[in-house]
Order: sequence, then structure tokens, then C-alpha cells
Amino acid sequence: MKERYKNYLPVIIGKYIQFLFFFRPKKALYKAYILFSTPRKGNVLPEQENFLKEAGDEVIVFEDIYIQTYRWPNMGETILLVHGWESNTHRWKNLIQKLHKKGYNIIAFDAPAHGNSSGRILNVPLYSGCLQKIVELYRPNHILGHSVGGMAAIFHQYTYPSKEIEKLIVLAPPSDLSRIMKQYQDILRLSTTFMEALNLYFKEKHGFYFEEFSASAFSKKLNKKGLLIHDKNDTIAPYTEAEAISKNWIGVQFISTENYGHSLFYDEVDNMIIDFLKT
Repeated sequence: MKERYKNYLPVIIGKYIQFLFFFRPKKALYKAYILFSTPRKGNVLPEQENFLKEAGDEVIVFEDIYIQTYRWPNMGETILLVHGWESNTHRWKNLIQKLHKKGYNIIAFDAPAHGNSSGRILNVPLYSGCLQKIVELYRPNHILGHSVGGMAAIFHQYTYPSKEIEKLIVLAPPSDLSRIMKQYQDILRLSTTFMEALNLYFKEKHGFYFEEFSASAFSKKLNKKGLLIHDKNDTIAPYTEAEAISKNWIGVQFISTENYGHSLFYDEVDNMIIDFLKT
């Protein structure tokens, strides 16, 4: 019974938003936007706490959000790590340990509404703004992002191009917001009329329509030496979107994996990243 209710809940929510849209369209659009931007998980789990407590830490403020940062200091170049949706800094544990042994100075942070950071929502424009704040404070040489963190890293370099960032590494990034919003529409069973209004709402808020917000389009402006790794059987972010990014990103090294999944938690992937950083 509980599982059946869980399956029907998105439809119930969608019907409520549609009903509200008839009487109070602005409130309905706001609720749909907030719902889309609200993660269901990503908090630090008890078994993750000890590793994060080993790091140096500092809390910074961005738009009234308290952002938890972590530092594994060293004498080498600085690399900034950007995790994905419903995750936190702990996802980088194995790679952090390897990079630290190689002498890299490592910075990471929990996204808004994730890990030990405050906030209620997360979206790529917000994430990119946080990322810029971190870049200004810590001046990294390189940025590495996974999934939505990778999409945010691309958008960040599109929005805040910086000569100080030498290399950009992106793992399993989604690209097209239009596809993501179509999935959102299907899950909640929202009408075409509602989605058209939501598209305009997004345009007014962020300056882009859904179809314009595309990592592959943003990649045309990238001039950084880059590494893009994506699995051909990724069920979260389509491989075809990574292909589109690679075609537009001049100077990127595109590596395809098979059966490594979306998370790419494999020593082989870590080695690819380390080798790229060394070259």
C-alpha cells in the first residue's frame, strides 16, 4: 500500500499544481519551480562524517546560504571538486586520498541544500554562483565536477570565464534542460499550457528558456583544456548529450567508458583524471 501511494504521489502533486494554476498561476509556477529544485537526499550520513571531519573546514555565506567548505591542504596545484545532485563532498573520498598523495591541494564544498550546507533548493545557476564565490576565495588551478556539478562547472566557465582556471574536468554531465523538464512534465503529468508558462517563468528568472539552457551550447564558449568522461550506458545523463558537448568543446579529451554507470566510481576513472592533471 505504501509503495502504491509513493508511485501515485507525483501525480497527486501534479494535479494539485494544475488546479492551483487555474486560480493562482504565479503561486503554482513558483511551487513547480521550487519542487523541481528541491533535492530529496544528499545529507551527510553517519558513516561519512569521520572522513569529512578530517578536513580543514570553513563556512562561507552566499545569498544567505551557509556553504560548508572542506580543505585537504598540500603544496601542489589546487583542484576544486564539485559534486552532483543529491550527493555531498564525501563522494570524492577515494579520489581525494589519491590526489592528496600526489601533492595536490584540494578544495571541496557541499552544494546548497546538500551535505552540511544550508538552503532548501539547488539549480545550476545557483550552483554556478556558489562556485564563483569559492573560486574567488581559493583561486583553484583546476575544477572537477560530476553530473549536475559538471553541468554547473561548464555553465560557470561560460558565465565567469577565467584565465586562472587551467583545466576543467567533467564527469557524466547532463546537458539539455529541455529534456530534463520534459521528464519532469511526464512524472507530474503537467499540461503543455502549464509547461509553456513555466518556461517563461524560468526565462524571466534566469535569462534562458529551457531549450536555450544547454551545456553543449555553453561549451562552444569554452577555451579551457578539458577532460570529459561519460559512460555509454549511463541511465541518468544520456551519453548522446556528452557527445554533443564534446563536439562543441574545442580542445576537450573525450573518454567513453562502458558499464561504469553514472557515478563512475572506478580506479580506472581516477587514474584518467590524475594522468590528465599531470600532463
